[in-house]
Amino acid sequence: MDRVDIAIIGSGPAGVSAAITAKTRNRSVVLFGTSALSPKLEKAHKILNYAGLPEVSGAELAERLREHLRVMDIPVTEEQATAVYAMGKYFAVETASGMTEASAVILATGVFGGKPIPGEEEFLGRGVSTCATCDGNFYKGKTIAVLGFGAEAPKETEYLASLVAKVYYFPAAGRELEDPPANVETIAAKTAAISGEGKAERVETDAGEYAVDGVFVLRDAVPADRLVPGLKMDGPHAEVDLRMRTNLPGCFACGDLAGTPYQYIKAAGQGNVAALSAAEYLASLG
Repeated sequence: MDRVDIAIIGSGPAGVSAAITAKTRNRSVVLFGTSALSPKLEKAHKILNYAGLPEVSGAELAERLREHLRVMDIPVTEEQATAVYAMGKYFAVETASGMTEASAVILATGVFGGKPIPGEEEFLGRGVSTCATCDGNFYKGKTIAVLGFGAEAPKETEYLASLVAKVYYFPAAGRELEDPPANVETIAAKTAAISGEGKAERVETDAGEYAVDGVFVLRDAVPADRLVPGLKMDGPHAEVDLRMRTNLPGCFACGDLAGTPYQYIKAAGQGNVAALSAAEYLASLG
């Protein structure tokens, strides 16, 4: 199991800023995100208030951030953190390929924009999963439903299809499978709820019900308090102090997740503060 000083989750301006500052403080870091950094940033037409970069486009700013990471030799780990567990003196960050241990964690995940499907939270861990690689093997030879919201949903659905007997695939717009395996049935219906008696047993849609042994809800992100059990929230935001500390010792939050205003320059500044606070926390551990 890998061990680093600071795990940073999120590769937008807040996460990149935190990673750069942590590296300048001689701390080992792992940055969970994507090489594209932030789809929202890439789509920004003009950013007028990023100091030193007048009228920079989102794509240009993203490339500047990528170049800074390259210069600092900070790779972006192309894996999604599916859970972060506070283990006392360290954190365990779960991904599809295993666990990474970190002495401190900085959350720069942004604000979760979706709404959970009725039954999704109720049956989480009882027939509902958010990680294909983590839980797919539990459903070998069985029938599952996949609710494909995230960019990786088509690829993960194909992986699940290699394990199970039958997949009912409910794709969001743009998440369709180009050449679905024979045991995947794509259903163009709006999902209304996940239901069952004690565990997830059915997916209810506007076109009828589908009996299943399990449901995979595949999103690009999950709410921060689901990602980090025990994290104290204020609505959609993590509660933080001026040093970006959350209620969990060693866990910091920054950027949009830490509250409004949702501004790139504010996110980058808070990422810097979070990394400095994390470095100070690590020094206090001796």
